[in-house]
Amino acid sequence: MSKAVSALGGVSHKGFVEVSEAGLQGMITVRGDLSSAKMKKAVKAATGTAVPEARRIVIAGDKAAAWMSPDELLILVPYTEAVATVAALEEALAGEHHIVADVSDARAMFRIKGAKASQALLKLCPVDFETLAEGEIRRTRAAQVAAALWKSAEDEFSLVSFRSAAGYVFGALEVSARTGSEPFPA
Repeated sequence: MSKAVSALGGVSHKGFVEVSEAGLQGMITVRGDLSSAKMKKAVKAATGTAVPEARRIVIAGDKAAAWMSPDELLILVPYTEAVATVAALEEALAGEHHIVADVSDARAMFRIKGAKASQALLKLCPVDFETLAEGEIRRTRAAQVAAALWKSAEDEFSLVSFRSAAGYVFGALEVSARTGSEPFPA
C-alpha cells in the first residue's frame, strides 16, 4: 500500500503574511436533501455539527461541515478518518437519494496567516474580505482556479482548491504574499 502525501509536501512561504499548504485533510462531498431528518442526523454523527446554513461553515474541533450549494456539503475530518466517515454516512443515508464521495486526494488545502492575510487574498479572489465574517464560506476563484475559502481564525484564512492546481495556487499565493507587495501598506 502506498503512503498518502499532500499535494506539495507542506510547502510554505513567509512574506508580509505566511502561506502554507495545510497537509493531508479528509474531505468528503455529500449531496442530497440538506433539510431531511436523515441528512441532519448523519451530518451530526459524522462531524458533531448541525447542517450549516447557506454560505456557512460549522466547525467542531478537527471536524467541520461546510455549505457548498443548496444540495451539497463539504465534510472535513482528519485524513485518517475519511474512509470510515464515508462508510458511516452511506449507512446513515441508506434509502435516501444521496451521493457521498471521498475527495480528500482530489483537493488541496492552504492556510494564509497574518494580520494582512486578507490583503494577500484580495489580489486573487473577488471577495469583499471586509464583510467576510468568521464562519462564513465563499466559493470563488483564486486567480484562475476554482476555490472555496473561509476565515478559520483571527488573522487566518483556509482555502481549498483542486489538487491538480495546487502548485499554481501556491505560486499565486506566494507571489501575492511577497513582502513589499501589500496593497495597503500603512
